[in-house]
Amino acid sequence: MKQYLALCHRIINEGTWIQNQRTGKKCLTIVDADLTYDVANNKFPLVTTRKSFWKAAIAEFLGYLRGYDNAADFRALGARTWDANANDNETWLNNPVRKGKDDMGRVYGVQGRSWQKPDKSNLDQLQKIVDNLAKGLDDRGEILTFYNPGEFDLGCLRPCMHTHTFSLLGDTLFLTSYQRSCDVPLGLNFNQIQVFWFLAVMAQITGHKPGKAYHKIVNAHIYEDQIELMRDVQLKREPFDPPKLHISSEIKSLEDLETWVTMDDFSVKGYQHHDPIAYPFSV
Repeated sequence: MKQYLALCHRIINEGTWIQNQRTGKKCLTIVDADLTYDVANNKFPLVTTRKSFWKAAIAEFLGYLRGYDNAADFRALGARTWDANANDNETWLNNPVRKGKDDMGRVYGVQGRSWQKPDKSNLDQLQKIVDNLAKGLDDRGEILTFYNPGEFDLGCLRPCMHTHTFSLLGDTLFLTSYQRSCDVPLGLNFNQIQVFWFLAVMAQITGHKPGKAYHKIVNAHIYEDQIELMRDVQLKREPFDPPKLHISSEIKSLEDLETWVTMDDFSVKGYQHHDPIAYPFSV
């Protein structure tokens, strides 16, 4: 929590006001933020200065790993995070490639599981990484990226946390995740859970010990309608010790993640938190 709160203070104290074209709102913004998560010792980075709903964060990322492209599939897992971007984004609603209600287009997991090659065949980035790591191989290119500029117009939203690089040192697996843009009050609350979980579950299904996860953010911001709640409410609260994340030992393969795994296969122990804060969401 200390590094999360330090980032929030830094934005409040050092940020520059930037007008965001997509949302029409101003953001207090800083450039370059680095966070590190201790997955080896299971220090789960769940925000404690307000109640955080961790299941939705894991559900969303599980949907990415399954290659989902429809908000209804995410809702079935327990994540409603794509409802607005799929159905309330005017630019996407007017895009002729949109297939109808809940369609997200070729975003996030679609790129990760079926990146389209020049010959129109598909590349499954995630399967390649899992196959290599399970053999104890690290080719220095164990990279999963959702960032495909050539297909931005085929989806409802460019990826924010866009690239994940795995590194294997002996029998310990590390992860470095890159994020171009982060709505700190709402997005980071989700993203740091996802980075931690992604390393933990990938280490489990490939037979390695998890090490540390490194989270690198380029543009970290707080929207103008979130400033007061962050400065005068959340940052006035004292954080609690981090809880621990439990992942079912029955999860042993990528196929398990693709087929039968649900949120019931994950639990959090020792989570103390303050009251929820209803931050505004910008589409």
